[in-house]
Amino acid sequence: MALVDLLGVSKHYEAQKILENINFHIDEGERVVIVGKNGSGKSTLMKIVHGSLDADAGERITRQNVEIKMLSQVPKFDPSHTVREAVEAGLGELRTSKVRFDEISILLATEFENTALLDEQARLSNFLDHHNAWNLDDKIERIMYHFMLKEYEDKNVDLLSGGEQRRVALASLLLLKPDILLLDEPTNHLDVYMVEFLEELILKERFTLLFISHDRYFIDQIATKTIEVEDCALREFTGGYSNYLTQKQELLRTMAQQHDNLLKLLKTENEWLSRGVKARLKRNEGRKQRVLTLREDAKNNPSKIHKMRLELEREAKHFNRSEGVNRQKMLFELEHLGLTLGDKLLIKDFSTRILQKDVIAVVGPNGSGKSTLLKALLGRLKPTSGVIKQGELSIGYFDQHREMLDDNLNLIETFCPHGGDRVDAQGTDYHVYGYLKNFLFPREFLDKKIGSLSGGEKNRVALALLFTKKVDCLILDEPTNDLDIPTINILEEKLQNFPGAVILVSHDRYFVDKIAKKLFIFKGDGTIEESLSLYSEYLDDEKESQEMDAIEAEFSKAVVTQSITAKPKVLKLSYNETRALESLPKEIETLEAKIDALNSCLANPKCYEEKGIGTLADELEKTKALYEEKVDELLTIEEKAEEIEALKNS
Repeated sequence: MALVDLLGVSKHYEAQKILENINFHIDEGERVVIVGKNGSGKSTLMKIVHGSLDADAGERITRQNVEIKMLSQVPKFDPSHTVREAVEAGLGELRTSKVRFDEISILLATEFENTALLDEQARLSNFLDHHNAWNLDDKIERIMYHFMLKEYEDKNVDLLSGGEQRRVALASLLLLKPDILLLDEPTNHLDVYMVEFLEELILKERFTLLFISHDRYFIDQIATKTIEVEDCALREFTGGYSNYLTQKQELLRTMAQQHDNLLKLLKTENEWLSRGVKARLKRNEGRKQRVLTLREDAKNNPSKIHKMRLELEREAKHFNRSEGVNRQKMLFELEHLGLTLGDKLLIKDFSTRILQKDVIAVVGPNGSGKSTLLKALLGRLKPTSGVIKQGELSIGYFDQHREMLDDNLNLIETFCPHGGDRVDAQGTDYHVYGYLKNFLFPREFLDKKIGSLSGGEKNRVALALLFTKKVDCLILDEPTNDLDIPTINILEEKLQNFPGAVILVSHDRYFVDKIAKKLFIFKGDGTIEESLSLYSEYLDDEKESQEMDAIEAEFSKAVVTQSITAKPKVLKLSYNETRALESLPKEIETLEAKIDALNSCLANPKCYEEKGIGTLADELEKTKALYEEKVDELLTIEEKAEEIEALKNS
């Protein structure tokens, strides 16, 4: 059964249709990503699922007592709370439940046949299991450490930056673990190590998740289903981003074939309609109307197919790296560069050259000095030690604050400050509307003031403006923030075709893999490592190295432990494990019988025609998966019980 169902839902804002008669559901354990261009209705869909926005038509059905929590773009906190208090806010019921569970466990030592206490203990156990709240304090420490909140834990939460407050709000929701967690761009303001921790936590604790993200590796790692919002409708794909691209390619092929078939049918129907007299008979009005509908479809289909093909072609350029480039011109030469802010060492003795065709991604943890390096290259920060030599070059700079934009100007005035309606971009002359259309702006935006645009729209304007500048080097600080995936694809295409050097800071692993030819990796202790590998490969190698270090440390610890002759502590099965040991054999037996029954039905034409072969096959697959899960659980508990018995007898 679905936790939330939307049936026939529509939503309009004044005359603009956002969603039209859509159906949507999310089941327990699903992790669903919503994709689509900005303004397509992604956030609207999420808010309707959350219940904070009412639909204009249709029905929203939720399972009884389902708990749905959403990460706010602008979190609100009790102004008196410290960071730790804000993280722990809302955990009162979990703490109370754990205290009560411990009290009951003590009481049952003498009242072991008290049915009421046993029932309450079982209910509390299930509640704590669901929220993974048995070791809540350890979990709080781990999340605060990985989200880099420990250093602020006693600081007033209202004094944090917007990005830091979002991390506090996200940490609190992850600890609470609601039935459905809704996240809008959760990886914004997280460095790559925080994102990896978030991925591991979501997967390990089996969150039911509905999220919006432009981080394509995050989507690939997390999503079990992809929902695309386009033209007021939803289109569903199984799996994450890679599967989405594969299935969309197949959809494109199918649409093209259907369009060809439609044109053949339309030719036949047009010949019939051109005869005139029969088409005017009342009984043929329906057929006449169908011809008009076919004509409309035939007119609209090519633009839809072209748009989809263009998006897929942009993605097909992934990891396409140019070869044989002339790298003779030197733009920057860094000699023993050192940078310290306050008492924090950010860069230590770094030397390198940046050449005219270099495409460099500056990566590493938050606060390690990446943006500081960009400011030093721009001449806005003076090195503490060493020198930065700069060749003859002009620089285009994109920052997160969009300092190049004037809120009082409209788009025409921004791109054509000296009048007219033409703009030059990388040597090509465009009409300003034709150019901005490449960045997904409709014609009606030309007269809009910059100040009236959303954050994502301002980013698109700033990037579009950047590519009209005649510069030798682009320096970009988090360019993909607030952009949707279609716009990121356009940015990637522009950067791949840019003839000069590109230096960018980004936590978007997919974007970095696709664009960068070299990495400057900030290690967090002032050192910077240069690498020619893909960023995702570097992170995999780093993770593998850390795991090996952990294994070696664990082995060393085990050797020391074995040298201590103290008698090992006697373990015991938990209450839930004891109950499971009794119930699992019956459950497994029931599942075996069900599997036999389903196999029998699939072998009987009368049975599978009545129930549907697809439905039966799906049910059989789910039953087998559940059977394997229960068998694994029983074997694990039995092994533990045998170990306990062996320890008792030793």
